[in-house]
Order: sequence, then C-alpha cells, then structure tokens
Amino acid sequence: MNFNAPLLRPFRILLFPFSLVYGAAIWLRNLLYDKKILRSTGFNLPIVCIGNLSVGGTGKSPMVEWIVKYLHTNMEVAILSRGYKRRTKGYALAGSTTTALDIGDEPMQFHQKFPDVSVAVGEERIVAIPQLLHDRPNTKVVILDDAFQHRAIKAGLNIVLTNYDNLFTRDWVLPTGDLRDERRSYKRADVIVVTKCPAVLSAEEKLAFKQEIKPLPHQQLFFTTIRYGLPYHIISKKEISLNTATEVLLVSGIANPLPLKKYLQDATKTYYEILYGDHHIFRIDDWNEIVKRFKNIHTENKIILTTEKDAVRLIKFGQTLQDYPIYVIPIEIQFLFNEGHQFTDIISKFITDFSITN
Repeated sequence: MNFNAPLLRPFRILLFPFSLVYGAAIWLRNLLYDKKILRSTGFNLPIVCIGNLSVGGTGKSPMVEWIVKYLHTNMEVAILSRGYKRRTKGYALAGSTTTALDIGDEPMQFHQKFPDVSVAVGEERIVAIPQLLHDRPNTKVVILDDAFQHRAIKAGLNIVLTNYDNLFTRDWVLPTGDLRDERRSYKRADVIVVTKCPAVLSAEEKLAFKQEIKPLPHQQLFFTTIRYGLPYHIISKKEISLNTATEVLLVSGIANPLPLKKYLQDATKTYYEILYGDHHIFRIDDWNEIVKRFKNIHTENKIILTTEKDAVRLIKFGQTLQDYPIYVIPIEIQFLFNEGHQFTDIISKFITDFSITN
C-alpha cells in the first residue's frame, strides 16, 4: 500500500477493521447496481464522467479543463460538479456574481477559465442534470466532474484517473488506504489514465504499468504528466518567470501538493510552505499569518505562490492582495508518448456515435 501521508501510516493501519466495514458497504452497494436492484438513469445526450477510485489528488480538474478546451469551441458544453465545501445547497448555476462560496473552488475555477461554458453544481446529479438542461437547453455534452463512484447516473463515457505515485492496484479502502471504491470498479471504465507521471516515463515502465493495471480489451490506457505555466499576479494577471534566485512562500490547500513542491525545488532558490487541508476556506487570520510569514523572509527576490484552486478562495481579500507579490501558478496536463490525439479521438467518436444512434 501507498499512503499520501506517511506519518499517518501506523495509525491508519490500526483502522483496518473500519476498512473491512467500509469495504463491505461499497461491495454491497455495487452488487445492488450490478444486479439491477438499484438502477442507473441515462439521459438523451452524451455524458462524459471524469472520476477516480481514491480520494483526491489524481488531477481531475486539469483533465476536465483539457477536455473542455478541446470541445467547447465546436459545441455547447456544460460541467456539472458536486460543489464540495460550498455554503449553498442544491442546484446552482454559475453566473456573473457567483463566488467560490456559492459553488465551490473547482467549479469556480472552471467558470473563470471558461466563462462561455455552463458550470453548475448539485449534490444530487440525477436531479441537477434536468435542471441544467432546462437552464441551458442547447447543451450538447455534459462533463460530470468526480462522479464515477456515484452510479445513479449512467454516463456514456467513463474516464478513471489513478496517480502514478499511488496506483489503485496498490491501495486499500478507507480509512486504512485512500480508496473510496472497490479496486474491481475500474472494470466499469472505458478509459484509464495514469496521471502525474514523470515527463520522461520510459516505454519499459509504461509496459510494466499496463501489466499491473491489466486493462480489459475494451479499455484504453493513457499516461499524462503535469506542466506548469508562468505564474501570474492574482489581481493584475501580470506574468513572471521563476528562477533559481527566487524565494517562494507556497500557500496551498490542495489534496496533493507534492508535485508542485518537487517543481519548486528545481525551479527556485528555496521555498517555504503554509499548507492547509484540501478545499480550505481562507479566513482573515490565515491571510494575516501568510503576510507575517512572507515578511519574515529576508530577501528582496521573494513571492507568495498559490494554486489556481486556492486563488479562487483567496480572491475575496480583494485589493489587499494588490499590495503583495502573490502569484498563481497555472497547471495543465500533457499526454505522454504522443497519444493525446488518440484520447481526443475516443471522445469525438463517442459524441458522434451517440448523436447517430439517438
């Protein structure tokens, strides 16, 4: 097993009896769906589901963005998320006055990046989809964000992500491990993507991963890596370049900051960190602590750096941010082995075939 928090490993192993109970519960739930006792509902339009078997940190948001970039110039695309840690309930459609508190940080990030794309949230996606289609009747395809384990909706194309450093094949169910679904659930996927790989992944390692995951005949296996862009100021949007003379205060509340920390080790002189829990809602005391830590870095060449997901939760501090060099580092995925076109072909074929048969 591989744990995201090594210091917690002994404690999590002690929780193994709870994992047995949780594992039995998800096994029973999946069995009820497999036997058609519980039924999935389909809709008369293409639905692409992006998900994983584990909790957080596999790169779902960059994958959603990658697919939306590919699709939205040619058709009306909608994104539907749960809206984790928002302060509202039920269905909500993003608009001009929407904030991260209304819809959650990741949907807000999508809304800011793609203002011409419909972004909605709803805990009960089976209820939210009809409402979304009522509000946006010209929608041609819906991207379901983080919904693979929620089988109430029958998606036409299921894309499952698994982290290079924490493959589902080596993991265990919560709370001992990080899996929130059974390992065998990967069989329901149409596409499996190993994310956050080294950019120089070898053909031999690719083959070894394929032999370990054992994709079924109908499944396609892909590998992606992370690519960071130029940091831009959170208010002015002015870009800068990091260099080996820059000292960075990293402010992050994401599930897996390790890839970013590795990047900063190579790209900067040094970095300090203030890490919060995933989807952390920043308060004024947090901002005051960030400013205090930043002022205690005794060099002129220093910046505060945060992620795009954190930025939508920090922006509420408004013009106060203008007085500090607080920058946002963008992230995108890159398909390895020049297989990005094969991935887009799968999506295009799914949407085309759906339109023909319906």
